[in-house]
Amino acid sequence: MIAIMLAGTSAVIVSLFGTRWLIQFFTSRGHGQPILGKADHGPEHHMLKQGTPTMGGLAIVVAALFGWLVAHLRRGLAFSDQTMIVWIGVLFMAAMGFLDDFIKIRKGHNRGIFWKQKNYITMVASFLMAWWLVVATGISETISATRGDAGLEIPTAVWVIWAGLVIWATTNAVNVTDGLDGLAAGSALMGFGAFTIIAYWAFRNPDIYGSVVNPLDIGVFSAAFAGGCLGFLWWNAAPARIFMGDVGALAIGAALAFCALTLNTTLLLILICGINVMEAGSVAIQMGVFKTSGRKKRLFRMSPIHHHFELIGWPETTVIIRFWLISAICVAVALGIFIADFTNITAGNL
Repeated sequence: MIAIMLAGTSAVIVSLFGTRWLIQFFTSRGHGQPILGKADHGPEHHMLKQGTPTMGGLAIVVAALFGWLVAHLRRGLAFSDQTMIVWIGVLFMAAMGFLDDFIKIRKGHNRGIFWKQKNYITMVASFLMAWWLVVATGISETISATRGDAGLEIPTAVWVIWAGLVIWATTNAVNVTDGLDGLAAGSALMGFGAFTIIAYWAFRNPDIYGSVVNPLDIGVFSAAFAGGCLGFLWWNAAPARIFMGDVGALAIGAALAFCALTLNTTLLLILICGINVMEAGSVAIQMGVFKTSGRKKRLFRMSPIHHHFELIGWPETTVIIRFWLISAICVAVALGIFIADFTNITAGNL
């Protein structure tokens, strides 16, 4: 528990001051976020945010890595192969996001020239990361909600495809959610908090969660990302002084997916990232309706769905807080399911 608290606290401090430094750095150089306007079918009502510093996700990633490393100064906490691979995956996604953010700023356009290629590259990388976890660690090859031995065991090749899709989909879902001040960071904070609890629970009950490889290290990893999001949220809360950017959104999405995969809770991820599922789902539905109607009709006024509620009259802060509440409910239900399963097991052993 001390290692988890040390990781989270260290990450909060580094993220809090690191984000402040990034605001000053990008502001002094005039590097700000370009916003899609009416000509690009973007949220025209957000044009006032044009020029706000971006790439604040750098502070989250650096703070999380720092917190994770600091926690390992305590004797007894090992650097697990599994978490090292996870970090490589997260840092790769962050690098992809950084490159896309950099191109957007240089070109002065929110779509850049890299956004289509980025999608394919992150998909391939997701499958490679899933394969690496299988061949290099003892990760459980199951599709489960609460524990590996209660899940559906599938062939290795099928698990790699499943895990790769989970990583890719979650990464993009968080990226889609990052459209309002503090929305993505706040919901991710709750998700990482849930995974920290699940990981520590697995660590304290190895007889039940024996299929989880080094859960304490995953718990430290998750707590460090929670701390990074918390420190960043101080500056990103509406009205945002800095945006997360793709560098933060892609890294956070990958980190959440890896937590679910390594803790055998991939099905719970649907609830833990419930708001991200809703946001990404709204985009898919909007595109489906638009294409099947011959490009004439749309279900929502604008997607992702947070823009729809803005356009029907909800203030941005109202949308953010209500979406946070939805996220909190989803996370609470997920934790309830996890604890209920644990209770059933322990009751049966009495």
